[in-house]
Amino acid sequence: MRRFNDKTVVITGASAGIGEAAARGFAREGANVVLVARGAEPLDRLATELRRLTPTLAVSADVTDQIAMAGVFEQTAVAFGQIHFLVNNAGYNCRGDVEQFSAEELGRIVDVNLKAPVMLSRMVLPYLRRAGGGGIVNVASLAGRIPLAHAATYSATKFGLRAFSFALAEELEGSGVSVSVVSPGPVDTGFLGALDEVPDIVLSQPMSSAAEIAALVLDCAADGRAERMTPRFGGYLATAGYLLPQLRRVLLPVMERRGRRNKETYRPRRRDAGPA
Repeated sequence: MRRFNDKTVVITGASAGIGEAAARGFAREGANVVLVARGAEPLDRLATELRRLTPTLAVSADVTDQIAMAGVFEQTAVAFGQIHFLVNNAGYNCRGDVEQFSAEELGRIVDVNLKAPVMLSRMVLPYLRRAGGGGIVNVASLAGRIPLAHAATYSATKFGLRAFSFALAEELEGSGVSVSVVSPGPVDTGFLGALDEVPDIVLSQPMSSAAEIAALVLDCAADGRAERMTPRFGGYLATAGYLLPQLRRVLLPVMERRGRRNKETYRPRRRDAGPA
């Protein structure tokens, strides 16, 4: 099935993890693919691979740099004529208590995870309208459905990104431009980091692969559904915990114990896979 023939997609955070998997998925389904990330070397390697399947452009840029990203969109339009999809996937996190980190480090989380997707969504809209329609897919997290201690700033940015996505979708209703959000639980990528640094509650849910989350991104681009989340039960549980704080307090110790057990099952797989 090739749902994106002759369409052009810009993917941020495309050098690894979910972004890399999404790029491969879009390429297999016929899209022109534009890869954006800060690291030029992994981008070039991926672009070389994808060019065997589809026209591919790799641009090294920081998503928080408005001038650089304006250049990315213009370069894409020149290369492919139109832009149909934007995948805001780039992410950043510092795990630990707020007091462990400088204001600058916390600000970087906000800039990458929330400010950049807001800015890039605004910047790409004229291109999507000129193309006659398209979509924006924002990669959030189940941490955006329930407050997450030891990742307070990250959790706040994902709450904000989810709210922004829903509000922008309402603003654009009837325009031919959809806005979707993908909210995964733990994903087995380098972004997850060292297991011991991950709060136990995070790993209380089954871990997904990058390819599984990328498939949800492609589905949202194709049909414009407002949100896809995985694991689904984890999403419902997070929502229930947010709406009913007393229930969250009861469930938290149980979920943390489950998360600690799951960590032990993941350790052998991480050792076999080598450094994250």
